[in-house]
Amino acid sequence: MLPGIGMFGTGEITRVLVPILRDKGFNIAAIWGRTLREAEEAALELQIPFFTSKIDDVLLRKDVDMVFITCPPYLHSQISVKALGIGKHVVCDKPMALFQTDALKMVRACQYYPSLISIVNHSLRFLPAIGHMKKAIQEGYLGPPEQLALIDVKVRMSSLFHNKFDWLCDETMGGGVLNLVGSHVIDLVKFLTERKAVKVHGTVRTYIKHMGQINGIRQITAPDFCTFQMELESGTLVTVNINCHISNNAFHQEVSVYGGEGHLTVRGGDLVAHRTTGETGVIKEEMLYIDVQDLQFSTSETTLPRPYVKGLCKMVGALRDAFHPNKETAGWIKEPVQAAATFEDGLYVQAVLDAVRKSSEDRCWTKVNVCTESPTNQKFLSAARMTSATALH
Repeated sequence: MLPGIGMFGTGEITRVLVPILRDKGFNIAAIWGRTLREAEEAALELQIPFFTSKIDDVLLRKDVDMVFITCPPYLHSQISVKALGIGKHVVCDKPMALFQTDALKMVRACQYYPSLISIVNHSLRFLPAIGHMKKAIQEGYLGPPEQLALIDVKVRMSSLFHNKFDWLCDETMGGGVLNLVGSHVIDLVKFLTERKAVKVHGTVRTYIKHMGQINGIRQITAPDFCTFQMELESGTLVTVNINCHISNNAFHQEVSVYGGEGHLTVRGGDLVAHRTTGETGVIKEEMLYIDVQDLQFSTSETTLPRPYVKGLCKMVGALRDAFHPNKETAGWIKEPVQAAATFEDGLYVQAVLDAVRKSSEDRCWTKVNVCTESPTNQKFLSAARMTSATALH
């Protein structure tokens, strides 16, 4: 018996998720919106029987066993910790939280309730081409996996902002290309290499500050461009370039991994290999995986990139398989969702995002520090005073 689903959020990803969940056999029992009007409109459009603007009204429903959190990031920690505390499985969207301290609360909550599913929506892990790329790396296709030389990631896409001002336009609320796309890339590199970044060097910029109805004194602060380098524990160098200035909802993503015996590249959903053969040193090109599988439902109305939607579909399928062999709602097996990003992975991603932002401000290489304990009140108050003083000047 599949768990009943409670949705937190009424944005675009919710409108993509609900058809996917239904296609996989899940029942959507309730939806939460920031305002009652938003919740009602989404419930009518998506044909969800119950809607509310109160968090507890969804969490306390007996027919809700798993929650999908796709609302603004400042609410992720609060909802996740409360949901796990009352026995609900949690799938949280990226970025996992606004601050490492909030992410750490989520990590501790999932550690306290290990019998519950708690994963972060880094859907590229489930993209078939990425799975084939990781397998090829582990099997030594490019040489010893620990001796990878370089990983190069390029993403070109259209604007993430809407015509009206919302949290996506505000960096302090979790918006911007670094949080929304960079988080996927950081997690993807860790997934492929099983290595963490030790230091980063980045540049984060906001070039478009007004558009549509966003004008006057209100302006966009969320970045629409970022580029950064990461040095991994193994010494592998990672270069990332994400640009949101392409028109017509175009999306181009290329992930290349270089080793001593060639390189692998995922373009969109295809995997291409370039490998040196024989003593002649001739580079041979080989298609290792071609993405020919089509989605079973229309996604033409969404601006979400197709590789992410396809990965999301595969992730939901894995969640279904985790519960499928069991006759009771509470029972599930871990193997189908073994590849999913855990809350610990999300905390690491948050630490790298923080380091990239600090590097951009300081214009120098910055060490990645993963938070392991909550700061004392005194340290928190001191940091708040410093922030206030900076804002006044």
